[in-house]
Amino acid sequence: MKNNVGIAGLGVYLPSKTMSAKEISLATKGVWSEEAVIEKLGVIEKRIPDATDGAQQMGVWASTEALKDANMSAEEIDCVLCITEEWKEYPLTTSANYIIKEIGATNAWGIDIQNRCCTCVTAVKIAKDMLLSDNNMNTILIAGGYRNCDLVDYENKELSMMFDLGAGGGAMLLKKNLGKNLVLGSHIISDGSLARSVGVEVGGTANLVNSNNLAEHFVLSVMEPEIMKDRLKEVSADNWNKCIDKAFEESNLQKKIDYLSILHFKRSAHNAFLKSNGLNEDQSIYLENYGHIGQIDQILSLYLAREQDKLKAGDNIVMLAAGIGYTWAANVIKWG
Repeated sequence: MKNNVGIAGLGVYLPSKTMSAKEISLATKGVWSEEAVIEKLGVIEKRIPDATDGAQQMGVWASTEALKDANMSAEEIDCVLCITEEWKEYPLTTSANYIIKEIGATNAWGIDIQNRCCTCVTAVKIAKDMLLSDNNMNTILIAGGYRNCDLVDYENKELSMMFDLGAGGGAMLLKKNLGKNLVLGSHIISDGSLARSVGVEVGGTANLVNSNNLAEHFVLSVMEPEIMKDRLKEVSADNWNKCIDKAFEESNLQKKIDYLSILHFKRSAHNAFLKSNGLNEDQSIYLENYGHIGQIDQILSLYLAREQDKLKAGDNIVMLAAGIGYTWAANVIKWG
């Protein structure tokens, strides 16, 4: 059990406000029916923010819950890897340092990292590698918030893959030589051909905000819809399976998934992926009552699985993510 990294605590913050499938349907002006939103997009309802639910602040609230869960003080944290999305209260402020201030992590330094919806899984790999390579580091907090649902134009038909976007915060405390809930192998694949397939077209230096495009400022758009659709169909499932296989190889374990902590995406694809990996519905949680909360999904899924007694000692948990850009990532956790 020497030189290991384990998950010491989990924390989640969810806004109280919700948006139902019917409300999503109405926002599309009826292009998507309520039934289609539920059955195809896979959303019964999703969490959405109010004015106080800033992305940075939700990361703080989730961090506080993770500290309580781990029975740890903030002074024990050596580093904060912040996974808060770029859409936040004040652009160009450092979200990690805001968390440090608000929770009182006076001995920690912090950094913001971004890999879109892969950020949490990526951060777990980074945190493990940092803890095992630095003799002076023992505890890392991974935390952040997400509310990209603000950027969704429900009348843009090409953006329907993002109609499920919600809001929330999540946090994980990783500790060296914890001896339980062990973080094992990881694998990440990136495809640069899709780097600008989805994003915000107005608001950066390439397309500055002016009086003519103000309404389009910080609105998500699919910039290369056909290229993205064709490329994802070609490589996405294979890349996920490669990530899982390689993560198990890195873990020195035979591939056996007991619980899949996976992001929210359309219902048929979720079910098909479970089936292709020999999993039943009880071996994952479909986030149909929460929506897709970006890189927070894996923390939320793991948190809910623990609350619902879906995890037992010795289980192999796979955290699986894909992020626009495009990146696929998986890691393996030995629970208990």
